Amino acid sequence: MLPLRTDSGVRPRPDSVEFVEPQSETRSEATVGSDEGAIGVFDSGLGGLTVLRALIDLLPNESTVYFGDTGRFPYGSKPADEVLKYSIEIGDLLVDRGVKMLVVACNSAASAALDTLQQRYQIPVIGVVEPGVRAAAATTRSGRVGVIGTVGTIASGAYQRAAQGLSIDLECAACPGFVEFVESGDTESDQVHVLAHRLLAPLRTADVDTLILGCTHYPLLARTIGDVMGREVFLVSSADETAFEVRALLGAPDAYSTRAMSHRFMTSGDVSTFKRLGTQFLGPEVGGVEGWTWR
Repeated sequence: MLPLRTDSGVRPRPDSVEFVEPQSETRSEATVGSDEGAIGVFDSGLGGLTVLRALIDLLPNESTVYFGDTGRFPYGSKPADEVLKYSIEIGDLLVDRGVKMLVVACNSAASAALDTLQQRYQIPVIGVVEPGVRAAAATTRSGRVGVIGTVGTIASGAYQRAAQGLSIDLECAACPGFVEFVESGDTESDQVHVLAHRLLAPLRTADVDTLILGCTHYPLLARTIGDVMGREVFLVSSADETAFEVRALLGAPDAYSTRAMSHRFMTSGDVSTFKRLGTQFLGPEVGGVEGWTWR
């Protein structure tokens, strides 16, 4: 079991934070529902479903509610303060619905907003950056570790900071275009392979033996990435490692849910597209999808 961050426990929500609340109100066309006791998960789009899949497999009795902000996708190319604003809006929505834990299943959002969200809410808030770095440090044989992510994630320095104090040499590479292919449902075409060969070339030159998939969309490209990097390079999924951290944070089995299990889905984008691709990437758990309108 992976060690927990020493500062990932419950914190009181402060009276004020270093953020100006959004001027526009966030409301749904439908009445806000209740997801009391569920694990809340959010991402800029569909990539966070890789984290949700790992959570469902590891904790089959836990209920979840997933928010995919596909109407404002992508996050990786947006300024950090805009991603922070979006993350707080979604966090407030899920906390108001009664979730018992919040998983920021988006590396761009975790890089820009995790500290603020952890201070803001009276529930545990978990990101996807540090679990992946710890797993890579424990896996590498040579100490040469690569990480790929969106432009925003790599530029934020979040992975570089998380690797400080660990005995690894970290090589970072931004991979613009990967997320867009996933969100269109294309994970194995010739075009994806051509892009992967170009973007991953610096990591092959650096001779890394372990590669962190530093965006929750990227496990959906694992076959393509693995083909390019070679079988000798171990791919670390932040999705799996984050699920292990959630289980550790829940603690003893009596902390797990005893309510009837359910999985709920919300999107700010096209509902039918989310349901079609969500079923393709996650599986049959994607039933009804609630549309959400920001205004």
